[in-house]
Amino acid sequence: MVNESVDIKPVRDYFFSLQTTICEKLGTIDGGAGFSIEDIHQDNGAHARPRVLDGPVIERGAVQFSYSIGDQLPPAASARNPELAGKGFEAAAISMIMHPRNPYVPTFHANLRFFLVDRSHWHFGGGFDLTPYYPFQEDVVHWHRTARDACDPFGSDLYPRFKQWCDDYFFLSHRQEARGVGGIFFDDWTEGGFEQAFALTRSIGDHILPAYVPILERRMDHEYGEREEDFQLYRRGRYAEFNLAIDRGTRYGIQSGRRIESVLASMPPRAIWRYNWHPEPGTHEAALYTDFLPPKDWI
Repeated sequence: MVNESVDIKPVRDYFFSLQTTICEKLGTIDGGAGFSIEDIHQDNGAHARPRVLDGPVIERGAVQFSYSIGDQLPPAASARNPELAGKGFEAAAISMIMHPRNPYVPTFHANLRFFLVDRSHWHFGGGFDLTPYYPFQEDVVHWHRTARDACDPFGSDLYPRFKQWCDDYFFLSHRQEARGVGGIFFDDWTEGGFEQAFALTRSIGDHILPAYVPILERRMDHEYGEREEDFQLYRRGRYAEFNLAIDRGTRYGIQSGRRIESVLASMPPRAIWRYNWHPEPGTHEAALYTDFLPPKDWI
């Protein structure tokens, strides 16, 4: 966290433009009616533009842009920086989640955010992670290679740092189980000053579609049956558990008074929980747990 006079407008404009780019591309691939669009303005200048898709390829997709202004940071945003509690802030963010219909297409999540507190304290955060049900090695390798490509222009040490950060964060501690196969994650980021930190954030944002679209297009027409769909819904339950029990972004959205429909649009539209279920050894379902969820170096 640093004292530096910065302007939130270019960050806000970039997130707004990125939302349009991602919705246009994924809406075209989905081939349905496209993303809904709402513009929600507040008297203090805050602005939210939630966009949601329920389509033939993507069962539930949400790409949310928000620009917030508040008198004091919510607890979820100041817990790691208690010296900022009670101070006024501006925040710009984009957050997205895609829950595909086909179980062979992974769910993916990404978010980028910027906080400007008390007009001078600022930081970036975000990243992207992949949650497959029936993973393919080549898809996971591609995902991590693209994540590395986003980071490498800013230092060869960043991808390993951000990957570890992601593995640590997207972990269901109550089950001692990773949510997925990871990606990159960073928080409270100020290294290199505002311009370099913003450039890194843009690079990660610009690599979201190249990371996910090739996987989506390779797997969206893969044949599947009731068994695969049932396992997908079971694993979606894990996703819901993480969002409700662990995710700081969900807590922040609720604590900041954001529209609850927008906050919970990231939840899967369907999910199931099964008591004390374990996959049969040697099955494709078991391979997810033994070969993919334990964190490893993919590239």
